[in-house]
Amino acid sequence: MRILGVDPGSERTGYGVIETDGRTYRLVESGVVRPPRNRPFAQKLLYIAERLQGVLERLRPDAVALEEAFAAINPKSALKLGHVRGVVLLLAARAGVPVYEYSPLEVKSATVGYGRAEKLQVQRMVAALLELPEVPEPHDVADALAVAICHAHHLGVLLRSWRSRQTPS
Repeated sequence: MRILGVDPGSERTGYGVIETDGRTYRLVESGVVRPPRNRPFAQKLLYIAERLQGVLERLRPDAVALEEAFAAINPKSALKLGHVRGVVLLLAARAGVPVYEYSPLEVKSATVGYGRAEKLQVQRMVAALLELPEVPEPHDVADALAVAICHAHHLGVLLRSWRSRQTPS
């Protein structure tokens, strides 16, 4: 299965595509979309949409994984994040790709084993799980890959549970 993880942001949107069999993970591609700073917000959204649409068309993921929205300290930042999340949801729906959302706690628990892990711990574990020579940079890419790994982890748990129920006693 191929999973696109997205860490939405209006200044930097990280993405990462992995392939998994439910037990192992392989990096397909990762990157960050950085809209030009001098553009109006609507143009930034369009820039992000065009780049992510290209990723969806080129890499054809089976699922999109996204962190659930959370309450931010700055309401203006939270609104902008919501707009970028909306772009991702729309693109996935248009492409016919199901979207799965996970809380930050679930993402950290699935990748690091501890729901209150620090960013560097997440980056290091993502690098280890994907057998990368160094931690993914910037952290937006690592976060996107962590969300994809989280979804793969949940799929693996579900698949193992399903297989155990299919085995005759």
